[in-house]
Amino acid sequence: MNGLKGLSSRSKCIWLTSLLLLVCLAPGCLESDDSASSTDEIIADDSDSSTDEIIADDHIIYQGNKSFVTMDIIHAESADNATLIYTIEIELYHDLAPIHTDNMRSLAQAGMYDNVTFHRIIDNFMIQGGDFENNDGTGGYAANWYGYCDGEYMNNSSDCDSETLYTLPDEADNGLRHLPCMVSMAKTSQPNTGGSQFFIMPDDITEHDWLNGVHTVFGKVVSGCEHVTTLSEVETGAYDRPVIPVIIISATVSE
Repeated sequence: MNGLKGLSSRSKCIWLTSLLLLVCLAPGCLESDDSASSTDEIIADDSDSSTDEIIADDHIIYQGNKSFVTMDIIHAESADNATLIYTIEIELYHDLAPIHTDNMRSLAQAGMYDNVTFHRIIDNFMIQGGDFENNDGTGGYAANWYGYCDGEYMNNSSDCDSETLYTLPDEADNGLRHLPCMVSMAKTSQPNTGGSQFFIMPDDITEHDWLNGVHTVFGKVVSGCEHVTTLSEVETGAYDRPVIPVIIISATVSE
């Protein structure tokens, strides 16, 4: 993958949805909602016995095709002066978000998440990262051609000016919800503009239901979510950027 060659509306600011549409995870326009349900389940809307999940003890147990991305994360200026490594394991739900899961797998396998920061952190809400170009929320793009160029459907990749404009079609209607430990795709206020950036919910939140059906949930932290909560509480400055960097030092894929 090459560096960013041209600035587009997507690459200028990778946001989570705008204030008027529901919520925004871009600088200066984020509010959390404390009115949501305190349930701790992942529910597929109108699910029945034919779905790829079963309900047990108020939790959804995903039974479809899956793989895992393990991330080692530090809260330090660099790996050399890190005193602790936080390891999280993300379970990817391939049957419910096949494009988004393929995208994260491909990016991780290519090493694109290595040494990338969580550039935006908001306590009691989420940690956001994955901008492998600029590490500040203004860059990143999809791993492969998935039919969209800067949010617009195109028949062929040759119709897109640059691979740095590759984006993902939304899969937000899969019924998965923004509950504790869930992993979701960041994008602009426009549809089909996800690229490489993602966000993770800590385990001490209630449901952020205004994001449901807008941002695509495609996985869950099944090990180490307490570390996500710890990292969500680090000191931040302007634009919700951690004062001391939070860095993914490696991301590896397993079946």
